[in-house]
Amino acid sequence: MSGLVIKLGPHERVLINGAVIENGDRRSRLAIMTPNAHILRLRDAIHPEEVNTPVRRVCYIAQLVLSGDVAPAEAHGQLLRGIEQLSQVLTDPDSRLQLSLASKSVLEDQHYQALKHLRSLLPREERLMALGPQ
Repeated sequence: MSGLVIKLGPHERVLINGAVIENGDRRSRLAIMTPNAHILRLRDAIHPEEVNTPVRRVCYIAQLVLSGDVAPAEAHGQLLRGIEQLSQVLTDPDSRLQLSLASKSVLEDQHYQALKHLRSLLPREERLMALGPQ
């Protein structure tokens, strides 16, 4: 089976090409076979008022592509610039790996994977923000 596979928990919602789809009472698995479909798991969605940190800003741009609100070509430069800026601050090996994978995903028009790699940086950013200026 090729394409994107999404596993949904009971009553979990996903946005597919502008339509919100809610899962039933049991866990399920969807195979999205249409290339370039706009897909966003709503539990992963960042709301506009939550876009208040550098990593969240870059995640939000990727999310806008996935929701179909921004064309991939329009977001491409913003995503790569944002990832580059993050790489200047997040210099530990794991962060650099995630940023490299996110950049590669953007270049391959794999925005779901790019968002996945970028979201993995959110806990690290939260810890750094809690420490405050050093």
